[in-house]
Amino acid sequence: MEIVGLLASPVHRFEGRPGDGPAPAPEGELVREIRVRGGMGIVGDRYFNHPAHRDAAITVIARESLPDGAGLAQVRRNVLVAGLRFGDRGLDDLVGEVLVLDSGDGPVRLAVRRRANPCAWMDVTVGPGAMKALRGRGGVRCVPLNDGVLRVGPLVAAIEPSAV
Repeated sequence: MEIVGLLASPVHRFEGRPGDGPAPAPEGELVREIRVRGGMGIVGDRYFNHPAHRDAAITVIARESLPDGAGLAQVRRNVLVAGLRFGDRGLDDLVGEVLVLDSGDGPVRLAVRRRANPCAWMDVTVGPGAMKALRGRGGVRCVPLNDGVLRVGPLVAAIEPSAV
């Protein structure tokens, strides 16, 4: 298992109509490490400590779900993982669980609240048909339960039942 990529963007890029295209990407939104704050999200990210997004402050997606050539900048998720499976369960099957990710700096516990459903923007940023192709595979929206750091590279992951 590994963390393939991380995104912490201070700006929204998918606003308005998808046909108008996304706003330009700010420099440095793809990073090698992120700092997570429990209950608040990713330091420096557009959703950090925003009340409307606290229940979905961090999004995680599996590389195996993405078409070739697509990455975090196209899907606007925060954490791109590879090889994350628990028996016959993949990432999108973990709603209601706590996903524990450790990239070497200690565990970061994420309460998986709901699926991150794809929207019409996917057909623009990833390619025609991507919205339909990503249904049920668009990743998950999570609440961070503790402070920590996640880095690109090898990953140890576990799941635990949600206490909520």
